[in-house]
Amino acid sequence: ARARSGRRRPLPPPLRTRRARRPFTMWRLRAPARLRRQLAASSGLRGGPSLAQEQLKSEGKPQKQICQVVLDHFEKQYMKELGEAWCTVREVLTSPLCWQYAVLLNKFSCSSDLENNLHLKGYHRLFQETLPYLPGSLKCYISRTPGRFPAQKHQIGKLKEYYLLNAASLLPVLALEIKDGERVLDMCAAPGGKSIAMLQCAWPGHLHCNEYDSLRSSWLNQTLESFIPEPLMNVITLSELDGRHIGDLHPELYDKVLLDAPCSNDKSWLFSSDIQQATIRLIQRKALSALQVQLLRSAIKTLCPGGSVVYSTCTLSKAENSDVISHILNSCSNVLPVDISELANVVSDEFTLVAGVQPHELLVLPARGKAWGPMYVAKLKKM
Repeated sequence: ARARSGRRRPLPPPLRTRRARRPFTMWRLRAPARLRRQLAASSGLRGGPSLAQEQLKSEGKPQKQICQVVLDHFEKQYMKELGEAWCTVREVLTSPLCWQYAVLLNKFSCSSDLENNLHLKGYHRLFQETLPYLPGSLKCYISRTPGRFPAQKHQIGKLKEYYLLNAASLLPVLALEIKDGERVLDMCAAPGGKSIAMLQCAWPGHLHCNEYDSLRSSWLNQTLESFIPEPLMNVITLSELDGRHIGDLHPELYDKVLLDAPCSNDKSWLFSSDIQQATIRLIQRKALSALQVQLLRSAIKTLCPGGSVVYSTCTLSKAENSDVISHILNSCSNVLPVDISELANVVSDEFTLVAGVQPHELLVLPARGKAWGPMYVAKLKKM
């Protein structure tokens, strides 16, 4: 794909972080790294339903406590949007011991001993070769038994062998179908899991990883250093640009764009450590869809004609998912939906998907014994 002038626009220089003014604070709704660590350790709020109270201390760590304000809000919204399915989803979301962490192998440093160890512990390969797009270099393992494989610490000069993640996070990457040599933008890239997954799939001509929040950007930088060898880092650009402006800064530059949009992260919000902050978040939630529309418009501007964008979130909220896509399709004459129903059909054995969605989208529901979400994915193409 080329720009309309017939020539490719020059690339941003690799590995140079650029800062932009931050006039709009809603961008920061996804918690920075420091706050995420505080949320993960929080334990002072009054508990939710009895199932959540059963989450006893594990390995000496304090149990997570549900924020009742957030749960009450979700009860009203998701019972209306998901119906009876919400009861099952709520059971998993409020039970951290039910969460399953997949193990994404790093092709740049993985050993056969690691795969053998995963097999011995009951892990199996997540995806089958029948997927529409599945590079052989992308290897992800998951266990039917909830739990978390031991994490590896960051060591300067040494690459990690694997990345722990919500397995549903790989679906936007698979939907994007990245090929060698393509110019790719990861618009809201931190903490970096999807960028790592994309680099397992293909060797892009250029990968632009952008993250507006400076703390999360540092987290992203460390993630890339932990997983990507130096030669490949030469094709990666890091930036801290306001995503709403990237389309004007780099029009028609990229072949593929991943917009993993800032959203009301259901799983994290349920365990907010500050009731006042949680209440503010729920008020701000109403404005998130407007921000997501702006970001998606900007992402479309960055695409070369014929290029595609995958929009994803980790929320179940209809206003932040299908409503955003519908708004774009109804207001942008140069965009068409892309059918991803084949991908949805193939992964339905491993994931619990909402029925009755449009062919260009899928929604993963958290469920016991399945690779968990939430994760919404939709794909569009620029004409």
